[in-house]
Amino acid sequence: MVHFTTARLKRLALWFVAVQFFAAAVAETSPTVSGFAGVAVALADDDDGDDGGGGGGGGRSSGGRAFDDDDDVRPRSVLRLRVPRWFSPRRVLQPRRAAPRRAGPRRAAPRIAQPLPTRVPSEIVVAGLPQPVLDQLVGSGYAVVERRQVGLLDAEMLRLRVPGDRTLEAALAEVRAAAPQSPADFNHYYRPQQDECAGGHCADHMLVAWPAAGSAGSCPADASIGLIDTAINPDHEAFAKGQIDVVRLAEGSELPESTRQHGTAVAALLVGSAGSRTPGLLAGAKLTAVDAFHRGAGSDDRADLFTLVRAIDLLAGRDIDVINLSLSGPGNLLLERAVDLATADGSILVAAAGNKGPRAAPVYPAAYDEVIAVTAVDRGKRVYRRANQGDYVDLAAPGVEVWTAASVRGVRPKTGTSFAAPFVTAAVALMKAGDPAVTPAAIADRLARAAEDLGEPGRDPVFGWGLLNASLACRPAGGATPPGNPPP
Repeated sequence: MVHFTTARLKRLALWFVAVQFFAAAVAETSPTVSGFAGVAVALADDDDGDDGGGGGGGGRSSGGRAFDDDDDVRPRSVLRLRVPRWFSPRRVLQPRRAAPRRAGPRRAAPRIAQPLPTRVPSEIVVAGLPQPVLDQLVGSGYAVVERRQVGLLDAEMLRLRVPGDRTLEAALAEVRAAAPQSPADFNHYYRPQQDECAGGHCADHMLVAWPAAGSAGSCPADASIGLIDTAINPDHEAFAKGQIDVVRLAEGSELPESTRQHGTAVAALLVGSAGSRTPGLLAGAKLTAVDAFHRGAGSDDRADLFTLVRAIDLLAGRDIDVINLSLSGPGNLLLERAVDLATADGSILVAAAGNKGPRAAPVYPAAYDEVIAVTAVDRGKRVYRRANQGDYVDLAAPGVEVWTAASVRGVRPKTGTSFAAPFVTAAVALMKAGDPAVTPAAIADRLARAAEDLGEPGRDPVFGWGLLNASLACRPAGGATPPGNPPP
């Protein structure tokens, strides 16, 4: 039984059309054949296996193909035709067989990039946990991975490994319920805000009116800067005459050391030697660089919350004027507490606004009110296309194809809000060094007033108050401020 599918009906219709044309051609030479009927007989014979050589006479066979080669016009009683096998309706109605596929190497499926982890698996961080509560948690399956006294928090901070029968969310809720007065949160990861770029040299100092070396006698050279970043190559030529103190918090641990690209580039922007190919904004200034990162899968540099809070505590304890945080991650209760206490103690924190895109959620620590959040612009004063946007953005600075140190030797362009933050950090360091009594609020106010407004009038979520104007960094705190923006 033949099932008439759409494809078969189409082939059958084409077959009938071909038969009509064939019948018309036969009728021209065989008057006794009447169109479609005569051809139908021939086709029926062919289906019966007739070779066209016998039967009704007059037909001759040659090479298995039936035809009439007589030129006279004498009538023939019957026309015997031999049609090709492919022309039969049976073949037309049969389904087409798929051509066999040639064997060959199979193409690998495209690899889909997996999202990077946002937190340490199976770990909770808590500060100031009472001993009875800790004993209770340990008795229910929790384990203390690490404990450190944090001066900023005035408490002991613990890394707790949660039991295997609990989800991380359930464990966090359990710890918070057991000790409501002790801040607890996930051990989040924070990553450098860097995007590689290709291009030529970048003129960045002129973009922010950075004071030329030796042109302003009131610019102090003894500014102190703190940097929390990846590892740094202290042997790079950019640091030949610098004062760099590198502290690795993960020293002696089994975690692999972070890569040196990001930290070296940011440090060179801040304190690169004046005679090198990457002279820093504050060549000769003292830099305390804390390596709070370790390398995860591949080249994923990340700092967990536990280590990041320790790094902030270390720099705040050394009375560092300004801390550069070219990193970002999720909001976290313990990070927020550390930021609050560090700024209350007089430290000024400058952070990258993030490279997640204009519609991305706020990133931290930049989105905390006490932190100066810096976005990136190119040489045309256009915002970096992948920079975060939001009400927390304070200032803009060069961050697209910024020319700075490579990890081993030489220089290369770098792109990202990570490389915009050092411009603001250096300006804050100069202002703080010139007037040690100036408050963080007063510095933020001066920077906002002096900024070049690039977007909507006043503060906007793209540029904040506008492009950094560093020409006032060396002036006394009571000096006049050009009317670039209204009071913040």
